[in-house]
Amino acid sequence: MCGIWALFGSDECLAVQCTNAMKIAHRGPDAFRFENVNRFTNCCFGFHHLAIVDQLSGMQPLRVKEFPYLWLCYNGEIYNHIRLKNHFEFEHQTKVYGEILLHLYDRFGIKKMASMLDGVFAFILLDTANRKVFLGRDTYGVRPLFTLLTDDGFLAVCSEAKGLVEIKTSMSTPAKITAFPPGHFEVFDLKLNGKVQSFQIDRFHCCTEEPKHADFNNLEGLGTDFELETVKSNIRILFEDAVKKRLMAHRRIGCFLSGGLDSSLVAATLVKLAKQEQLQYPIQTFSIGAEDSPDAIAARKVAAHINSEHHEVNFTPEEGIRALDEVIFHLESYDITTVRASVGVYLISKYIREKTDTIVIFSGEGLDELTQGYFHKTPSPKAAAEDSVRLMKELHLFDVLRLDRTTAAHGLELRVPFLDHRFTAYYLSLPEEMQVPKNGVEKHLLRESFKGLNLFPDEILWRRKEAFSDSMTSLKKSWYTSLQEHIKSKVNDSQLEKASKLFPFNPPTTKEGFFIRQIFEKHYPGRSEWTPHYWMPRWIKATDPSARTLSIYKPDKEQ
Repeated sequence: MCGIWALFGSDECLAVQCTNAMKIAHRGPDAFRFENVNRFTNCCFGFHHLAIVDQLSGMQPLRVKEFPYLWLCYNGEIYNHIRLKNHFEFEHQTKVYGEILLHLYDRFGIKKMASMLDGVFAFILLDTANRKVFLGRDTYGVRPLFTLLTDDGFLAVCSEAKGLVEIKTSMSTPAKITAFPPGHFEVFDLKLNGKVQSFQIDRFHCCTEEPKHADFNNLEGLGTDFELETVKSNIRILFEDAVKKRLMAHRRIGCFLSGGLDSSLVAATLVKLAKQEQLQYPIQTFSIGAEDSPDAIAARKVAAHINSEHHEVNFTPEEGIRALDEVIFHLESYDITTVRASVGVYLISKYIREKTDTIVIFSGEGLDELTQGYFHKTPSPKAAAEDSVRLMKELHLFDVLRLDRTTAAHGLELRVPFLDHRFTAYYLSLPEEMQVPKNGVEKHLLRESFKGLNLFPDEILWRRKEAFSDSMTSLKKSWYTSLQEHIKSKVNDSQLEKASKLFPFNPPTTKEGFFIRQIFEKHYPGRSEWTPHYWMPRWIKATDPSARTLSIYKPDKEQ
């Protein structure tokens, strides 16, 4: 996890513009660098480094002697870089996984290069010999990337939008800042004055297609039919491979553990594989919540079962309310459920950075969207499968955005095995009837796949879905309830009535939405398009995304 930033054809002094790059310094606290591009006017790269692998030569832009005309700035991890290097017999100058991009691009071109990468990434690749600039982002947008492009061809690129909002341009109105689309690459012509012109943007991978890099990883035991036992075996093989490939790191690895199915499965598999790979330290797990919260209780049970070094961070609604301003600043979003759920992750990430030596954090994000965790009243299996794909394609706007910004704010590197390209493509290829909830239990197929393995307690394997922001606080009074009470004293009925005039795009309809939007506009005035719409579950009457407001929610009396 790093911070990348670049300008091509700046209209202002680079020394002034470069101060904007410091707004993402939290993404790479170990070191930073600015570098001008030879022979091209007003073009430069900025890089904030978080050292995970090859700390000696990990600074960027990455340049190697074999390709002196290539400049690479990237953020992410390429899990198959060694496999590709060996397969094509490339001679590498460094041990950083980004070098594989240079070799693949030189031999195959940009589209095939991007399609062969198994990992999470955002990249800026400059080819001065052919005067081209390339941008690319992984399938689910796990690593962020934003662009600013003026009418006269000035291009600015950054890991987070906040690094672009005060970029000076020749335009009379603020230039539009847009999120780069996941699973795509874009090609720009580079003029001698540093300005660019886009001439191609194309998709290199879609979540429903088996990725091209699967051809280079032959997993033993994968079946080809859709018999139930074959499918369950394939799910186990692919998920274990997804966790195993993400173990590469020279910094300590840990895992979020809420005590729900998703994080428990990740933590249990991680501890199991860490022992097999003989990691020289115990895996640390981290939970946040009130002492009597459902999450804290469940997480203790899982941690005891898998024998992790468990840390509990106490959460109070008062502390959450105090953190809201910082959280919204880092998120660059005013989506209600995203903000709510981000507070706990932001605070636990702060604890990890300040109190432990863990830097790489595994998380269970993506499973709800993939395995229909939100679906209880779907009109048909076909509709459910289609909406699952829609949610996967929007992850970069909500859950993935939340996890990236809240961990990156404290210089941590996030790893999400449930969003492994091959694992997700396989699950989405299954017959629609196999994917739907059964007997009122969401994610039924996945639970069945890991039944009887004793990875973690059965009661957790079959624990019902709860929103993280709700279950980390007491059943008697949730974070949701406490937040509403606080906001009542901050927003009155008269203000809410004027919301549509004050905020014509995505006008808030609740006092909480109004309160959050005010904070967002304070930090990012006029940038409401960054949140294209609010997240809300489908096929159920809902005016609020909190799980506790839904009719399907039934408190567990045992807790």
